[in-house]
Amino acid sequence: MADAHWLKDPEPHDFAAAAEYLSLVAGRNDVRGLVDRLEKADRTARKAKDLLRAAWLPLLPADDPSAARDLAKVKSGEKLSPVLLIRGNARKGIPLTIADGYHRVCASYHLDEDEPVACRIVDLP
Repeated sequence: MADAHWLKDPEPHDFAAAAEYLSLVAGRNDVRGLVDRLEKADRTARKAKDLLRAAWLPLLPADDPSAARDLAKVKSGEKLSPVLLIRGNARKGIPLTIADGYHRVCASYHLDEDEPVACRIVDLP
């Protein structure tokens, strides 16, 4: 399990941030349902390189302000909040959605692309 750089549970504000993002791509009822399920989901871990590939997102540079802030936290011994994910659907061409934690995934990649990233993941309704 990913413990070296990760808190056991996401911070409460991460769920609000996920809802804010998801409100741009889904309706209110779907957002509430996804966030409710993320709050109850078990913790798991996935490699940073796999998360970026599944989400079809580029790696942010280590000097990106938010990624750099997260790298500095880890280097000072602070732990990061697990990322919140909505599983994609390969058959429908829907990528993984990083509802909250893209910068943390990128920071983790810069530390070690193969190290497990703590996350919670739920399926689309």
